Amino acid sequence: MANTISTSFIAQYNAEVHLAFQRGQLLRGTVRTAQAEGSTYIFQKIGTGVATEKARNGNVVPMNPNHDTATATLVDKYAPEYIDSLDTLKQNIDERSAMIKNAVMALQRAADAQIVTILDANASTSTGSAATGLTMTKVAQALYGLLFAGDVPDDGQVAAAIGWKAFGELKQLQEFSGFEYVGDAKPMLRGSFQGTWNNVLWIPTSGLSTAGTTYRRCYVYHKSAIGHAIGQEIKSEINYIPEKVAWLVDAFMSMGAVEIDATGIVPMPCAE
Repeated sequence: MANTISTSFIAQYNAEVHLAFQRGQLLRGTVRTAQAEGSTYIFQKIGTGVATEKARNGNVVPMNPNHDTATATLVDKYAPEYIDSLDTLKQNIDERSAMIKNAVMALQRAADAQIVTILDANASTSTGSAATGLTMTKVAQALYGLLFAGDVPDDGQVAAAIGWKAFGELKQLQEFSGFEYVGDAKPMLRGSFQGTWNNVLWIPTSGLSTAGTTYRRCYVYHKSAIGHAIGQEIKSEINYIPEKVAWLVDAFMSMGAVEIDATGIVPMPCAE
C-alpha cells in the first residue's frame, strides 16, 4: 500500500446547514399595531371624562376630555447578502434559503428592538430595587401597586417582558408553580416559554436592554400603551444581479414604534 495514499482522501460535508442560534420576533403581538401609509403614522388618544350633576331644567356640563396624538416615524430596515453565482457550484448546501431565514430573523429582532427602545424611554416610576432579582413582592408592586393602580385595565392585554435570569427566578416562585396557587393550570409547562399567569402574558427574552452587567430592564405594560406602525411587513426577495454575477438575497421592512400612554408602562429592573 502506498505511503502517500492519504493525500487522495476526500472530505465530505453535511448538506444540512446550522444557522447560528438566534432570537426571532417575540414582542410585536403585545403592542397595538396599525397598517401605515407614508413616513409617519398618528395614533389618537382621548383623555378621561368627568361625570357631573345637572339641576332640573339646567344645562349639562360637557366632559371636555383632552385629545392628544402620538406619532410613530417609520424606519426602513434591510438585511441583504450577495451570493456569488460560481460559489454555489462549490457548495452542497442551499445557501440562498439559509440566507433568507437569517435575513428575516434579523429584521424580526429589529422590529422587537423598536418596541424595546420605546420601553427604555419611558419615564414612569419603576418598581423595586435593581439590585434584586424577580420576586413576588416586585411582581405585586409592578402590577397592583403601579400599573393597575393607575387605572390600567386588567383585561388580559397586559404583557411582561423579562430576561432569562428573571424567568428562572419566576419559575422558582411558589405562587407561580405551586399547585395550591395555580392548580393544574401551570403556565409555561406545555412546550412554550410564554404563558399567562395572573392574567398577564410573561415573555422571557434576551432582547431587553441591560445596564452593564448590573441589571436588566424588564417591563410590564398594556397593549394599548405602545403603538407600532407597519408600512411594509417583512418581505424577502432573491434576485440575480448581472453586474455582480451573483444572487442578491434581501429582506426588508418599514416600521416604527411610539409611546401612546406612559401610565401603561412600568419598568421592573431585575438584577443580573
